[in-house]
Amino acid sequence: MCGICGIVHQQNDQPVDQQTLLAMMYAMRHRGPDGEGTYLDGAVGLGHRRLAIIDLETGQQPMSNEDQSLWITYNGEIYNYRELRAELENRHVFATNSDTEVILHLYEEQGAACLERLNGMFAFAIWDRRERRLFAARDRLGIKPFYWHYDDERFIFASEIKALFAAGLHQPELDLGGLQENIIFQFCLGERTMFRDVFRLEPGCFLVLNAHRGEKPQIHRYWELQYQIDTTRPEAEFIERLRYLLIDAVRLQLRADVPVGAHLSGGIDSSAIVCLASELTGNGFHSFTGAFDDGPEYDESRFARQVSEFARTIHHEIRPTAQDFIEVIPHLIYMMDEPAAGPGLFPQYFVSKLAQEHVKVVLGGQGGDELFGGYARYLVAYLEQVLKGVIYGTQEQGNFVVTWENIASNLDMLRSYQPLLQSFWREGLFGAKDERYFRLVTRVESPTSLYSGEIWKSDDRDVMFRNFQEIFNHPSARSYFDQMTQFDIKTLLPALLQVEDRSSMSVSLESRVPLLDHRIVELLATMPPSIRFQGGDSKRIFREAVGNKLPRSIRNRHDKMGFPVPLNQWARGPLKSFLQDILLGSRARQRGIYHIDAIESLILSERGFGRELWGVLCLELWLRAYMDGDYLNQELRIA
Repeated sequence: MCGICGIVHQQNDQPVDQQTLLAMMYAMRHRGPDGEGTYLDGAVGLGHRRLAIIDLETGQQPMSNEDQSLWITYNGEIYNYRELRAELENRHVFATNSDTEVILHLYEEQGAACLERLNGMFAFAIWDRRERRLFAARDRLGIKPFYWHYDDERFIFASEIKALFAAGLHQPELDLGGLQENIIFQFCLGERTMFRDVFRLEPGCFLVLNAHRGEKPQIHRYWELQYQIDTTRPEAEFIERLRYLLIDAVRLQLRADVPVGAHLSGGIDSSAIVCLASELTGNGFHSFTGAFDDGPEYDESRFARQVSEFARTIHHEIRPTAQDFIEVIPHLIYMMDEPAAGPGLFPQYFVSKLAQEHVKVVLGGQGGDELFGGYARYLVAYLEQVLKGVIYGTQEQGNFVVTWENIASNLDMLRSYQPLLQSFWREGLFGAKDERYFRLVTRVESPTSLYSGEIWKSDDRDVMFRNFQEIFNHPSARSYFDQMTQFDIKTLLPALLQVEDRSSMSVSLESRVPLLDHRIVELLATMPPSIRFQGGDSKRIFREAVGNKLPRSIRNRHDKMGFPVPLNQWARGPLKSFLQDILLGSRARQRGIYHIDAIESLILSERGFGRELWGVLCLELWLRAYMDGDYLNQELRIA
């Protein structure tokens, strides 16, 4: 796990300045405290900051192949590197024991097709000296980041956006469309970011830049999830295959030359990872959890302790406070590069900080909700469809994923989601599915109630909805369940993985996500929705696959709340002055994008687990960090 960056001058032979590369690398020093390196080839320069995980002695980067015709800077882990190396050793001379060199030689033989062989999380760039071509790629699900900027003179890229600005070759400017999408979803769609002319390489894509021709970067998609439903395979066979892949994914992701532990929330996702990892490694495996002392709804540590006792792990807990929030949240928003998708960033950072004191790598359960239907909104969406079917005498396509008869026993999961139900059914009942799910995933009921109408044109929301539809209405996703998970895997999941990446890498900790092994994701896309989400039973198929590996109390849980933060409670108490200073002060008022009176009311009235107050706070802190230039002060403070 590392930080990568690079510069390619296209319109002239101006050599890359090493000091510029070093400035970019310095902005990402938290990603790689174990070493740094640069490679210069005239108008091309590559930079690397290293967090040493595999091959601690000889894995320095940038790295070349035998004749130095190819050079790579790489961030991530290829979990099947040993198997790939065994295939390549009779044709190549290996100078290291790293997974980095495996990528180089595989690309040397297969070009872009090498990506289909890689099992892992990765973002890398390879410079081909002979062809004067840059090849860059990102893993299938977007676990590792890759950002780029291109103008008429140069192409620059980095693991974090702040490194692009550190080069001094591009200045931060607000992208209005990105701002609008972030207000609605709390993330941006597709390649867009909150910064004008700064783009993310989308998951499952690679980029080619022919430097000597002066061409624009060409982007190609090498992986796209396809819902090719297999109705011939019995449920038991799906479960057995899923069980095998889960165990194998954990086995592969335990590979490291440094200590490995795991996050443990007490929910089924992280609990399964911990139990499988502990079984594979034996006693002495470390687990880490966090909780708040603000009521039982914010403290699930008892479940985490049950799993730890069952799996015989060495368990660690941390309990962040409101004062901790005040002290670190401006720094965390700066580290995120963009406003964060959810307040879970705050406790996640503290759990990562705790873990880094004991291990260098952690496994986590990220992705389980998107893959296995763990979000309450999936059940809410299907409940509406069932009511519609009962009233109008119709049934949703997809082999009756949910019926009134089988959904009733699972509705107790919605007991604590009354505000969501009230908001969802306030208008548009029984409308088209894409319209209804759009309403479910939007984070503000009425954007113009909190944000000035000056940032919205009359058709902006319609344009955003059409962009949403393009993702949601995927041609191969025919059932409502597949459409919902398709949108979340393509959009929400990368946003949450950004939180995963920044919260861990900000403390120089590598985070791995076994549930997002691409083989598991592809298997689930072939599974009939009637099996995956039968009766709206959240994660039923996952429990069937890992049930005997878990304590009974965890296996049968339906009340998991994620990692909720008592932000609404704190807002009326220890955070009140802090929030008022940030959101009601002169800087916020002068922006002209907020309705200050509405925000003042929101501070005192945000509903439990609501996201509107978080969205406003996150946006204002981000504007201060990057649009007002406070990030320069952040750099000085960290230094």
